[in-house]
Amino acid sequence: WVLTMLLSARAGSDCRESQCPLLSNRPPICVSARTLRMDELCPEQPITVHQVFTNTVQKYGKLTALASKRGNKWEKVTFSEYYHLSRMATKGFLKLGLERFHSVAILGFNSAEWFIAAVGTVFAGGIIAGIYTTNSPDSCLYVAKDSRANVIVVENQKQLDKILQVKDKLPHLKAIVQYSGSLKEKLPNFYSWEEFMGLGLDVSDRELDEVIISQKANQCCVLIYTSGTTGSPKGVMLSHDNITWTAHHASRAGDMQPAEIRHESLVSYLPLSHIAAQIYDLWTGIQWGEQVSFAQPDALKGSLVDTLREVTPTAHMGVPRVWEKIMEKIKEGISRCGYMKRKLVTWAMSVSLEANQRLTKYKSFLFTLADSLVLHKLRAELGFSNCVKFFSGAAPIGSETLQFFLGLNIRLYEAYGMSESSGPHFMSGPKAYRFSSCGKVVPGCQYKLVNIDADGIGEVCFWGRNVFMGFLNLEDKTKEALDEDGWLRSGDLGKVDEDGFLYITGRIKELIITAGGENVPPLPIEDAVKQELPIISNAMLIGDKRKFLSMLLTLKCTINPETTEPTDILSLEAVEFCQRHGSQSTNVSDIIGGKDKIVYQSIEEGIARANSKATSNAQRIQKWTLLGKDFSIVGGELGPTMKLRRPVVLHMYHGEIENFYRE
Repeated sequence: WVLTMLLSARAGSDCRESQCPLLSNRPPICVSARTLRMDELCPEQPITVHQVFTNTVQKYGKLTALASKRGNKWEKVTFSEYYHLSRMATKGFLKLGLERFHSVAILGFNSAEWFIAAVGTVFAGGIIAGIYTTNSPDSCLYVAKDSRANVIVVENQKQLDKILQVKDKLPHLKAIVQYSGSLKEKLPNFYSWEEFMGLGLDVSDRELDEVIISQKANQCCVLIYTSGTTGSPKGVMLSHDNITWTAHHASRAGDMQPAEIRHESLVSYLPLSHIAAQIYDLWTGIQWGEQVSFAQPDALKGSLVDTLREVTPTAHMGVPRVWEKIMEKIKEGISRCGYMKRKLVTWAMSVSLEANQRLTKYKSFLFTLADSLVLHKLRAELGFSNCVKFFSGAAPIGSETLQFFLGLNIRLYEAYGMSESSGPHFMSGPKAYRFSSCGKVVPGCQYKLVNIDADGIGEVCFWGRNVFMGFLNLEDKTKEALDEDGWLRSGDLGKVDEDGFLYITGRIKELIITAGGENVPPLPIEDAVKQELPIISNAMLIGDKRKFLSMLLTLKCTINPETTEPTDILSLEAVEFCQRHGSQSTNVSDIIGGKDKIVYQSIEEGIARANSKATSNAQRIQKWTLLGKDFSIVGGELGPTMKLRRPVVLHMYHGEIENFYRE
């Protein structure tokens, strides 16, 4: 049956469930099998996660795979040990009664245990369902129930408490495992990590191998839940082939090297429940024998740089907001330097920016001098002394941020894709780079633009082995996402230049259509405002079905390191902005409500400069307001990867928005 299915697989085939007589206890959800998208562009033999891992053990078994800091010591695990621990976890899940095509939900910060639980789940024939650590108990319930979780793996007591509140509503739940911290009390079907890893000692290797051998490359092994900003989160079903094919091809497009050429090293800190981090950290790490070092749980509260300095990775990925925060910290550090040092850094960065914008292989003596004397030291302070590849993904990144890092001789390579495309469908890298572009399509993948306008902008659509199986339990939503020929609609607007570089110009759902019928993409206007006004942290354009455009603005401020909530204290960059314009404000509350007329006038002038670049009068900002607090994850305005949740903001600040349009 498998051979027949593989031979008959063709481009454009539909997504009906394959009839598999080899499967028993098949669930009433379409996770068991789907026809693979094999064609002449990607004819490679499909393989399972286990096959990839065993290949890696044969080639890189003695190399370090995982590194975790316990106290002041780094504990390292080789690929051979990693594989053995994953098999132990598999036996533990089988002993707990994990059923085929049911899930193990994992709720916790990145760790070796997260990786081992994930791989063990797949080996056992289960499905990984990551849950964001910022999720509420009800949000955890939604994912665990929708994915029919048999087991939930939690990090600590904080995450356990969420599950204990909702566990009685989970009909398929059989056990909970906690991988960090001591158990406060012994509950039925509740295990520490050590207990869990010893559960399957009486499960034979033969029994385990039979389960592994029965798995097929076209079966689901990963669920990625969308953010749910426009409704309930959707479970994106990814097959073994989606994962293994993407880990191989997308990473090579980004110039990640196999360990026999370079033992790549990276730091894992972004949420593994998001496809970008999971592909980049977990699956690509196995594919090429990379060393993955785990950051501390408070990484985004300030400790990430300390970890980077210790690990000195060869590659690093961040979402745009992370790169922006790094940029703000560097700017603060530079402003505290003495006059001569500050002038030297400014000079070096201007030389680097100019040289990098020329895109020539040959750098001038002046650039070499600036980089060796100044910029190399700055990068080393960030932990990037050995880093040669810097990636940005999960959301659009502003041109100001891109230019700033070019000034440090750091090119940020953008990756573009979706959960539904297993992550990147377009990649930038050392061999495919253009400023503000998402790079070129990953080799073996295809794309097309549909409904192209007079400016060459159309909706980006995807085809390839990386395109998902469908949404779990949501056949109607799957049909909406795929056209009649099986092309995945991205919902994003973009254009492609003569050399095949993609530029994303906006999102269809975010496209503002004014009452006068003018189509306005918000991103370029928001970016222009932030470039003109370095005091502004977030800018969100308003105007759908309205007579004119307006904007919500927030000020840059410091962050509470414990709660990650924005405080009332202005950031150093914001204070400097105030001082340059003659204001003495140091707090957000000193400014909002029109209290600081100097700052308000400066913002008005910055808006006017941004408006002067507008392509039409309809694209000019007519009104704006400063909000009393910056956007944040805990506040709800930003998603787990710090992407702006526009529908949420529209709802939260409905009153302020309506004030713009009162006669």
